[in-house]
Amino acid sequence: MNTSFQRLFPPAKPAAGPAFWLLFRGHDLLVLEQDSVISLPMVDDVAIAPFAPNAVLFLGTLNGTPCMTGEVSAECLLPDGWRTTDIRGLFDHVDEAAYTVVGYASQILRWQRSSRFCPVCGQALDGFGEQWMRQCSQCNYIGYPPVTPAILLLIHDGPKVLLAHKSGWGPRYSIIAGFVEPGETLEACAQREAFEEVGVEVTDVTYIGNQPWPFPHQLMVGFMARYAGGEITPDQVEIDKAAWFRYDQLPDLPPPLSLSRQLIMQWVKSQAVL
Repeated sequence: MNTSFQRLFPPAKPAAGPAFWLLFRGHDLLVLEQDSVISLPMVDDVAIAPFAPNAVLFLGTLNGTPCMTGEVSAECLLPDGWRTTDIRGLFDHVDEAAYTVVGYASQILRWQRSSRFCPVCGQALDGFGEQWMRQCSQCNYIGYPPVTPAILLLIHDGPKVLLAHKSGWGPRYSIIAGFVEPGETLEACAQREAFEEVGVEVTDVTYIGNQPWPFPHQLMVGFMARYAGGEITPDQVEIDKAAWFRYDQLPDLPPPLSLSRQLIMQWVKSQAVL
């Protein structure tokens, strides 16, 4: 069954009954685990009460079931069958819609914690209005949850793809990534990052897709581009190694749910039919 998430905003209230409870202890999510299978907790208020969650928010519905999020204390003891995982630990256990809800919950909670005071005048901000926004009653500043655009870029040259490695990744390689700068188009960012990180020039920059990425609040925008020249020269800051790989001889790659892996596999399929 395909899952779908319907966003709802304050002052919407959840229907009575069981809900998906996305509770965070620090940066880690509380999940259920049975026979090594991880799932998002769908329980009622009685089961959640012992956790004494704070900063509780209603986010919307997943297949019609309310999605609640909140925080629990570091000292909170977990019952049998419950454990914590970082968000990346969910990659191979939930589908894309459920993962999106978890990332959304993480970002809204983080914003709620960090947006208590007006960045203009220092006044305490009001509570949420008719949407995810907070307004200053003194200077009328309005703040919204931040979304930071960043690009992913797959660089190809015939049957080869340029993959890069970052210190600490182990054997894993991925495609080029970087944040968009003020006054910069997404395509210009892709070209700049290719040159800055691995020293190559690209052309035919083509948009492929996008994905929210809650680390902490990126929107990853994926492109493919054709290699146009230059020797591979890793910058030794973001990237320590980079090399060309044939479509049928790839190294360890990012997990399947990530947009970077999806771009790579889309390109691989295009090569396999040539």
